[in-house]
Amino acid sequence: MLENGDFELGPKSSNLNKTVIIGKYSLPKWEIHGLVEYVSGGPQPRGFYFAIPRGAHAARLGNEATISQYVRGLKPGTIYALTFGATRTCAQDERLTVSVPGLSSELPIQTLYSSDGGDTYAWAFNATSEVVKVSFHNPGIQEDPTCGPLIDAVAIKEQLPLKYNKGSLVKNGDFEIGPHLFKNFSTGVLLPPKNEDLYSPLPGWIVESLKPVKYIDSKHFYVPQGLAAIELMGGRETAIAQIIRTVTNRFYILSFAVGDARNGCHGSMMVEAFAARQTVKVPFISTGKGGYTRASLKFQAISNRTRITFFSPFYHTTVEDYGHFCGPVLDDVRVVPLK
Repeated sequence: MLENGDFELGPKSSNLNKTVIIGKYSLPKWEIHGLVEYVSGGPQPRGFYFAIPRGAHAARLGNEATISQYVRGLKPGTIYALTFGATRTCAQDERLTVSVPGLSSELPIQTLYSSDGGDTYAWAFNATSEVVKVSFHNPGIQEDPTCGPLIDAVAIKEQLPLKYNKGSLVKNGDFEIGPHLFKNFSTGVLLPPKNEDLYSPLPGWIVESLKPVKYIDSKHFYVPQGLAAIELMGGRETAIAQIIRTVTNRFYILSFAVGDARNGCHGSMMVEAFAARQTVKVPFISTGKGGYTRASLKFQAISNRTRITFFSPFYHTTVEDYGHFCGPVLDDVRVVPLK
């Protein structure tokens, strides 16, 4: 966690006008600009309800408002991933800009992916110095100046150097290296598309789609192998890829596992995999209770670089909540040359 990254340490009552924070440094460990509110979860005035799943309090960013913190002790040249809880509070096109000096991304947070409103995102950056200023900014100009996203937890994790799985040409094919996962929170972490993220919070992989993919852990979900996997939950708008080194004209076998996350996602699922000029469709009938199947694809490399891509052609929702997007799980991706 960043210092006071869960916002449970609040401003003094003398620095609050109802919920509005008065003073640039009144929110402990954070610097604020513009209209920032210190809010509690539950029913609110004017009929609002704030879901704050990771604690009792959060910071709400009004129009053009920013909260920031200097993070110290970083290693220059190292990739770090931020994990943070961000939830829209009004039925408007809300966005959140995450930035460090020299790099920023604007994340659309209008779509809710979790049933309790507690979406968690990851965003990565390359540290340029030992001290980096991390900022969250609401760029929107809404009719209601108090409309804006809730930030209710912020953590940071150093990304370890990538290693190849034994015998495989795919890096991080078991998805064990990824962003921080909140131990007490079970919605997984959304990984933004590459057009919003210069550095991937999932080392080795590119989120190629319009919508994010979800990074899930074995504590809260069913994972075919190891501690983590990817859920392709946005249908045709969700895809993940990696470019691997190959030898032109040589044959390879791509293998992987497809399953469901035991999160109530049900129906006739499918994952399509592409490598060079070859493709395979892998069906999986889900009852939402876990399980997986294995699949493979033989392909011939047509250059010294081969892109392997996975996506789910169908849209799925959970049994309990038809507004809760979900999808098939991908894990244990390997490519080995045919001898």
